[in-house]
Amino acid sequence: MLAPEEKLKLVPKPYLAATARFANGADTPRDFLERCLADLAAVEPKIGAFVHLNLEGARAAADQSTTRWRAGRPHSTIDGMPLGIKDIIETADMPTENGSPLFVGWRSERDAASVAALREAGAVIVGKTVTTEFAATEPRGTRNPHDLRRTPGGSSSGSAAAVAAGMLSAALGTQVIGSTIRPASYCGCIGFKASVGALNRGGSHDGLSQSATGVLAVTLQDAWQVAYEIVVRAGGDPGYPGLFGSSCAPAPRKPRRLAFLETAGWGAASPGAKSAMADALARIKSAGIEIATSQSDGKVAAVSAALASARALSMRINAWESRWPLNTYREREASKLSRPMLDRLVEAERMSLDQYGEHLGERDNVRARYAELQSECDACISLSAPAAAPLGLDSTGDPNCTVHTSLLGIPAISLPVLQDEGLPLGLQIAGFVHGDAESFAVAAALKALF
Repeated sequence: MLAPEEKLKLVPKPYLAATARFANGADTPRDFLERCLADLAAVEPKIGAFVHLNLEGARAAADQSTTRWRAGRPHSTIDGMPLGIKDIIETADMPTENGSPLFVGWRSERDAASVAALREAGAVIVGKTVTTEFAATEPRGTRNPHDLRRTPGGSSSGSAAAVAAGMLSAALGTQVIGSTIRPASYCGCIGFKASVGALNRGGSHDGLSQSATGVLAVTLQDAWQVAYEIVVRAGGDPGYPGLFGSSCAPAPRKPRRLAFLETAGWGAASPGAKSAMADALARIKSAGIEIATSQSDGKVAAVSAALASARALSMRINAWESRWPLNTYREREASKLSRPMLDRLVEAERMSLDQYGEHLGERDNVRARYAELQSECDACISLSAPAAAPLGLDSTGDPNCTVHTSLLGIPAISLPVLQDEGLPLGLQIAGFVHGDAESFAVAAALKALF
């Protein structure tokens, strides 16, 4: 085993770009999968991105996909794509353990809506990726593939690490605070958090009102396609119209005007991160794109002020919404819950329903204030994290750069185009509710500038 400070050879594996070779017989989904599995065998013992694998099932699915491509009848453009599933999302063929000792070996005997849709699309489910306890705070040991001494972020820890290391082309994550965008930033891959309700969460153990399904991927095109193939087969959450957009990734569209949000994480940002952001803003301006800031625009200043307490407000809302099932877990075996999870339950039990209603009203007000920017800006940009991934595995990092997108329920994308300390750092593009496709178009245009 490598010493923690040694470097791994990382070979990310975008999928859609490879499919032309499937059609002409120069490559096959099975061969593509085997290249992923070779890297998995080499680096997974050092990274720890997976909690369960089903390699026999993956190989069988890849063989079936190969047959379909040879016959010219793939189920979708992601037919054969090697995927990981965050271990709070149910799979019929593997346990769903929620990062908790309470759920070791637990099986629902069904696929979550997203997983069922992806299997229908022909995707190859390789394994379940490590998550923090109940997709919250307590880490479970996954290491950052760029520096094994550092966290990959959380809670979609394994999903981001596996994609960045070339073990998978894409993986599902979720986000209720910063659980997709932050690990994407730390691991140097694309992170996409959909609008709340845009992707069906049936069978996913993240029932909080700010939670949304996310995709970690090598390219924007791969990320969009995974999301699209879910929604076209399973829709959005009940009562939501689902992801808006076309059957392939939106084409780049140069924005006219962007708002730069410092976010609550800006004050903690490292000098390197601030310098990288300043360089990015200069690059964007030189492309003829106007940047509105809190210093130059009153509405941006008002939104920034309204978002200053996004983390505290989100944590209060999440606490109340976690009262059940945490109270049942405590009764079952409190010793198997982490201290942060027990503290969250105590906070919930001190809160009244009226107080929760007040918190929701405050969130509604912040969302209404943010929506006013839509008539003036094409999107908002910010850092995806205040610095490169921190050293140590006892924390998943600072979420203050990401929590505003969760509070607002809006789409967010992390582009791996910045660096801090020579390590990956994401540029975050945030859109407006149901503006997922528009956010992708802006993200694609900005990525081209780097």
